[in-house]
Amino acid sequence: MAETPDLALLDRLREVLDDRPVTETELRKLIDQTGGLVRTLGAHIDSSERRLTELADDAASSLDEMARELQRVERMRPRLAEARSLLAELHTRARELRTAWLLHQAERRR
Repeated sequence: MAETPDLALLDRLREVLDDRPVTETELRKLIDQTGGLVRTLGAHIDSSERRLTELADDAASSLDEMARELQRVERMRPRLAEARSLLAELHTRARELRTAWLLHQAERRR
């Protein structure tokens, strides 16, 4: 099975958070991409939940349709939770790297 772009992004985030080397530019790019992934997954889940409400309100809807939509939501929820968690850790890592750089600059000036 081919790896989807969001899974590749989550893999890269795990690498960066395992203290692999990363530039400030790449950090900003990863934060932007992960924020986009969080928004996209959230929107997909919201859409699926609205669809489930519509299906539940329609007596003619099939259980098969509802089951497919539920499965879709259940596949996305863990990925969204992980993306949110990794994004928070990435922000922390970025602050730590910036702080270390600023401290280094201040020490060099002494």
